[in-house]
Amino acid sequence: MRDNLSERRIHTLNPALANQIAAGEVIERPASVVKELLENSIDAGATELIIRVEQGGSTLIEIIDNGHGVHPEDLALAVMRHATSKIQTVDDLQAIVSLGFRGEALASIAAVSRLTLTSSQNDEGIGYQVEVNGTAFDHQEIQAVATQKGTHIRIQDLFFNVPARRKFLKKQGTEFGHIEEIVRRLALIHFDIRFVLEHNNNIRLNLPVADSGELRFQRVQQLLGRQFTENAYWIDADSISMRLSGWLGHPSDARSQADLQYVYVNGRIVKDKTISHALRMAYDGILHGHQHAAYLLFLEVDPENIDVNVHPTKHEIRFLNQREVHEFVRHFAKETLSQFQTASADLAQAMKTQDEAAHTLQTQHPRYQEQFQLHRAVETLQPVMSVESSTDLLTDFNASSPQTVQYSSQSSQSRYAGSQQLNNALQSYLAPLRESTSSTADAALNQFEQSAAVHVDEHPLGIAIAQLHGIYILAQNTEGLIIVDMHAAHERIVLQQMKAAWDQPEFWTSQQLLIPKVISISRMQAMRVDELKDQLAHLGLEIDQYGDEQVIVRGVPAILHKADFESLVPELLNDLDPSDEAQGLLQKRDQILAGMACHGAVRAHRILSLSEMNALLRQMEQTEFASQCNHGRPTWRAFPLSQLDKLFARGE
Repeated sequence: MRDNLSERRIHTLNPALANQIAAGEVIERPASVVKELLENSIDAGATELIIRVEQGGSTLIEIIDNGHGVHPEDLALAVMRHATSKIQTVDDLQAIVSLGFRGEALASIAAVSRLTLTSSQNDEGIGYQVEVNGTAFDHQEIQAVATQKGTHIRIQDLFFNVPARRKFLKKQGTEFGHIEEIVRRLALIHFDIRFVLEHNNNIRLNLPVADSGELRFQRVQQLLGRQFTENAYWIDADSISMRLSGWLGHPSDARSQADLQYVYVNGRIVKDKTISHALRMAYDGILHGHQHAAYLLFLEVDPENIDVNVHPTKHEIRFLNQREVHEFVRHFAKETLSQFQTASADLAQAMKTQDEAAHTLQTQHPRYQEQFQLHRAVETLQPVMSVESSTDLLTDFNASSPQTVQYSSQSSQSRYAGSQQLNNALQSYLAPLRESTSSTADAALNQFEQSAAVHVDEHPLGIAIAQLHGIYILAQNTEGLIIVDMHAAHERIVLQQMKAAWDQPEFWTSQQLLIPKVISISRMQAMRVDELKDQLAHLGLEIDQYGDEQVIVRGVPAILHKADFESLVPELLNDLDPSDEAQGLLQKRDQILAGMACHGAVRAHRILSLSEMNALLRQMEQTEFASQCNHGRPTWRAFPLSQLDKLFARGE
């Protein structure tokens, strides 16, 4: 092989081969074609763009615009490499204002497809057409045809002459999803253009011109979802050389992936590390480490201060004054997000006031005082009673009263109905504790203390004694104090249970919800539901599309019956890949299950009874890797008595 190469002479590549090589840089998939053609149409002053696609763009891509059109004598040049009307001199590269300028797009597309270009510059109904079929770019025949003013480009059989590229295309739904995302990106900045997107003769997007603030808001809402627009903060800030406007997503709408982050610089959507880092700093302390903020931002700078000619796809740019841009974006984004922190503080204070009022009512008002005391007595007894004995006790209460006792293991506020007869029954059980002078009370209390001591000795994480701010469980063991982050701990427990049961079909059996749940998602996520049916079913999830931006959850596995589906479903639709077979799903198992466990675990600020806290502690003691959650955070900390003694200077 080396000998043969060494004998070869240097030669010039033929134009067809050179164009196919260039196409590898510019044309990655059908969506790349749509992007390049739409940018040309926008540069040509189009106010209406019709995009027709078949089979995800592999068989047909058709772009029709009403722009200025191409001069008949320029049609043959238009499909030649390095031919453009956007720049003429080196100086033009210093301040590029157009979307397309490199002169590679049409030549690259024509090299890997069957291209027909039709254009007219007048309203007389007559235009001219040129055809290219992957080769023979020189001396193209120009024909007169009937057409409207503007340009009509038809791309058929993409990669027909590059089979190695064609076989790497995904399913048509996936490829069309990428095309729709390209149209979405352009529609979010070019409000003065009407966009119509069709797939397999079905209209998927129809966006009229948005020439007012209200209509622009409606377009953003249609493309990014009502939840984003209703919760996001509007930002509008400027300096001598820059202006930043748009929407910063509410922290509660953070996502598991960076799939709802749109940044435009001078009308061009970009992926820029300087801006991304500035925004991460602005959200610092508000989002958890693995979450991604959502935003739609428009940055305007002097064209001479940026270089957009960094990459063939023109996604990346370079700022002349990166530090200034970084500080400008970070400062004003942080200032805008401070509204969230202020609102959160006000909400926290309101919740605290409400809790204090409820506690005062329960403990001091004559009507509730006795029931509150009895409730606390039952809660005190629960740690030393098994689940079965607790159930038996409550069953006895029910038998003593013709009315129902409603006791929810999910809440520390037991609701009692049937006041007088029920209280009589309660007092018959609690009398020994109240009559402190009787021998019966002493025996009962001794039994309580001995039983509690036995339980503390038996369990490394001890016995729960309280819950702090609805987040932490406080437990006592023989060494001292244990503090448990209940969400992090339960998250690890659920993950390990799901891992252990991955190959047990009965564990993932879908159970029908009594009331199906409707979840709001993005249009792109909704399009993937049908393709992900098999993967979702493997996870015990029965989900159907329920409109353009909604799905309905009909069935879930038992372990997820109380999961946060508003967050879980969109995350799964992002993480799962329709092309993954069983083996591919197995490779992503830990990532998928970690997300499901996070949304299926008990949430912070949920009040637990002592019996529920103890049940969680016992599960932790039997769970592998229980000391850390799925994201690497600790689930519990121990504070020995010696450390607590030092805090209070005991023995000094």
